Amino acid sequence: MSTNTDLDPTKIIAFFVRRWQIEVTFGETRAHLGVETQRQWNDNAIMRTTPSLLALYSLVTLWAGDLLGQNTQPYAAAWYKKTEFTFSDAIGAVRLVLWSDDLYRHCPSNPDMHKIPPSRLFRMAEALCFAA
Repeated sequence: MSTNTDLDPTKIIAFFVRRWQIEVTFGETRAHLGVETQRQWNDNAIMRTTPSLLALYSLVTLWAGDLLGQNTQPYAAAWYKKTEFTFSDAIGAVRLVLWSDDLYRHCPSNPDMHKIPPSRLFRMAEALCFAA
């Protein structure tokens, strides 16, 4: 929609498409990072939190762009096939990298001790990372 009646219909659609990308970004940050759900009562605290969460969104997106290459398939349930990556995939991939560093760290006194087989531990971590 536009209030300018002189605009060409293709221009209006182009404006809508650009706006839609912004709306998706804010929707994803609300859903996954908690933007606009801050519990602070101070306006200054809110003014600090929202830009920080948007910066986190950007960092996760950039990092996931490196992790999820051309040959990577989106993580999806068996009953739901996805063709494109979502922010859920991005945040899950970043979580998996961060958590994997801690999961495979062993006690220095016995580095060979495995109570859970590494392949099962990885599958469990993957399921938890992409559960959100």
